[in-house]
Amino acid sequence: MRIGFIGLGIMGSPMAANLLKAGHVVTGYDVSSQRVDQLAELGGKGVASAVEAVAGAEIVITMLPDSPQVEEVAPLVIEYGRPNLLYIDMSTIKPETSRWVARKAAETGVRTLDAPVSGGERGAVDGTLSIMVGGAAEDVEAAGPVLRALGTTVVHVGPAGAGQTVKAANQLVVGGIYGLVSEAIVLLEASGVDPGAGLDVLAGGLAGSRILELKRHTMVKREFNPGFRIDLHHKDMGIAVAAAREAGVSLPLTGQVAQLVAAARAQGHGSLDHSALLKVIERLNA
Repeated sequence: MRIGFIGLGIMGSPMAANLLKAGHVVTGYDVSSQRVDQLAELGGKGVASAVEAVAGAEIVITMLPDSPQVEEVAPLVIEYGRPNLLYIDMSTIKPETSRWVARKAAETGVRTLDAPVSGGERGAVDGTLSIMVGGAAEDVEAAGPVLRALGTTVVHVGPAGAGQTVKAANQLVVGGIYGLVSEAIVLLEASGVDPGAGLDVLAGGLAGSRILELKRHTMVKREFNPGFRIDLHHKDMGIAVAAAREAGVSLPLTGQVAQLVAAARAQGHGSLDHSALLKVIERLNA
């Protein structure tokens, strides 16, 4: 299929590369000309504007940092897209923004899906992302071959905005686990127990998780090279707290995790991986 891809960052670049590997024709745009050039080196077509990426595309995918960027780009996709275009926004944004995009697109016959992802940079590179999709069932089916080139778990979770709500739930769980793993490391070390051996045991039992599988060794070594930055998780926790307020529910642990992530950012760790929550827990115990 002819795919326009807008947003070639840490996640978008490997996702676009996987679409090329799957045989799709990918035209990409990013504010960084270097990333556009990298796509061209892989066999894609790099262009100088979002409008050029949209022109002639059967499917347009956006992978952008936050709601304001989607609100800026979505009207261009809707205006310049071909009739019956399928627009898949894979950014992590507010559910209300996804619903707004869906309403605007429906006015011109553009079909939309909100399809945020989980799995981090590693999942984007390996094509093993978990993709939670909101929108019409027939549009999810039409997008299936493209989404399956990007992820191994693709689930239709409901109407427009539902994908973003599930992603908010994902991020509050991920943040909570990082916080608890951090506390486990601090407890083990303060008690004179080898944290590496201790976490190996936890990873093999009921406490096991994907986070322990992928991050326990680097956390013990205090290696926080970003796969997913604290800055972005701070944004996502804000979305989760706002979603809870909109739904009229109390999520006390989510609020606490949001404050820990905010503290990490305030302490200057925004560019580090979200596993750097360990630095906040250590500082509390210094």
